[in-house]
Amino acid sequence: MTFEEYLTYFEAILTNPADHPTYADPEYLSYTKLNWSRMNRWLKKFEANTHAKSIIHTIQQPQHWILITEPWCGDAAHSVPQIYNMVKDNPHIQLDLQLRDSPPLLINDYLTNGGKSIPKLVIRNAADEDLATWGPRPEKADVLFQSMKSEEKSFNEIKEALQRWYNEDKGQEIQNELVALLVTGN
Repeated sequence: MTFEEYLTYFEAILTNPADHPTYADPEYLSYTKLNWSRMNRWLKKFEANTHAKSIIHTIQQPQHWILITEPWCGDAAHSVPQIYNMVKDNPHIQLDLQLRDSPPLLINDYLTNGGKSIPKLVIRNAADEDLATWGPRPEKADVLFQSMKSEEKSFNEIKEALQRWYNEDKGQEIQNELVALLVTGN
């Protein structure tokens, strides 16, 4: 789906959660409401830095960027709008959002340590060959996550620490990592 279709889907969940079985769970619905606010804040405030813009602007061959996500995902609430804002003005990049938990279940081909961690970005060329993958979160955020997890911190403590990290980082690390992927292909 396009980014606009994703926004419509996201809004439909918030308007009629009963129509979407996953969101009948009050916890998932609560995450989703919070993520809607976070995502909209990034859509208004995030702007790619000059270096990231110039690297993305140099892409002159068609690329298909597939971003696997779900509205309930806290990391996606930050990364999805930032990735969208980075690529939206390059006509050679087609951004396609796919839901992790709906067919075609592409996530099964891009597991992280055996899990279906999202968001996951897959960058493909015009021949549908993978050029690079990224996700589920910037490496520095993942180090924080893994450290807190190994210290057996509560889920709420981890969520709050990651939220602070994303707010303080302001999208710099995701830009650095995507630029590195585009420049080196790794």
